[in-house]
Amino acid sequence: MEPEILTVSQVAKYLQISEMTTYKLVQEGRIPAFKIGRHWRVKKSDLSDLIEKLKNGERI
Repeated sequence: MEPEILTVSQVAKYLQISEMTTYKLVQEGRIPAFKIGRHWRVKKSDLSDLIEKLKNGERI
């Protein structure tokens, strides 16, 4: 079973971009995320929604 909540590292791997770029996009609010303690997490469904927006020509 795939996790519903992803770490920044997992998101970076999934999107095939660097972790530094992923952290930057998360901190700027361009990738929807939330913090648990000091650690950022991303819901996979939010990431899927973002990908669909990008496919439709929207910018993040």
